[in-house]
Amino acid sequence: MSWRTRAALVAAALLPLTACGTSTAPTADKAAPAAPGFPYMVENCGVRTTFTKPPARALPMNQHATEVLLELGLAKSVTGTAYLDDKVLPKYAKDYAALPVVAKEYPSKEKLLAANPDFVYGGYASAFDPKQGRSREDLKKSGIESRLNIEYCTKGSSAVDDIYREVTETGRTFGVGARAEAWVSEARRIIGDTEKRLKGVAPVDVFAYDSGDKTASTTGGKGIANEMITRAGGRNVMADVPKSFTDASWEQVVTRKPEVIMIIDYGSTTVEQKKKRLLEDPALKDVPAVRNKRFAVMPLSELVVGVRAPAAIERLALQLHPELKK
Repeated sequence: MSWRTRAALVAAALLPLTACGTSTAPTADKAAPAAPGFPYMVENCGVRTTFTKPPARALPMNQHATEVLLELGLAKSVTGTAYLDDKVLPKYAKDYAALPVVAKEYPSKEKLLAANPDFVYGGYASAFDPKQGRSREDLKKSGIESRLNIEYCTKGSSAVDDIYREVTETGRTFGVGARAEAWVSEARRIIGDTEKRLKGVAPVDVFAYDSGDKTASTTGGKGIANEMITRAGGRNVMADVPKSFTDASWEQVVTRKPEVIMIIDYGSTTVEQKKKRLLEDPALKDVPAVRNKRFAVMPLSELVVGVRAPAAIERLALQLHPELKK
């Protein structure tokens, strides 16, 4: 399953919840007092939730959801994890090793409930597949609150701004707003420093290659991957397609003459196998990136709205513009 298929699998999971909730709510005079900094109300992908205290047993599903929580120092608030695309960063390895892995990919509803979470954090819309009984509405009926990474529900916003918002809102939800603000400040600095290094540097034309043989799965003009290319001093040759992900014909690749091909690294097909496929295709022999063997490599785990993105933009910039290393 390609990463774009997984991400778009269940857009229907973004249906807003009705206001009725589940079991009878306590009356106002019997309600427990809110924790310091609460109540906190957040609207996420059409679902409005008011938290009176931080979640205590979070279940993040997908790599970037897990890493956001670990970056914010919330390992003790995590009851388990699921579905990694890559190894966690070394800085999170010790905390991650202590977490139960509920499922290698997505857990069944039964396994999810057995983990006894009070909050489920999905990195992709497919985390909340209604066909598997994991829709946000289903979870709410079981007394479980939820959040979906906003890359899969926002419209028309800057993907980098989405990163800042994702971390800020998650931090506030867990009562660690100051940690989130500190991370955002450092992320802005890293991205700003990369922008300064690229000042006056002409952008290079980039084609992102995810997978595919008869056609190429690639990134369109929306979403974080396109913006990361732009902020790293590139120009996505498929940016005119108003989608986060799309399929391109090889004729389009030839016509648009990318100077660099950015290979998205994940799954069972290795980077070297993808390079071999591109280099050995006679139809691509005159594409500048193929002729000059100019490839950049980006792990899928870095091309998402998550805490890896600021440093990943810097690394991609150095691959697109190796002269900056001098």
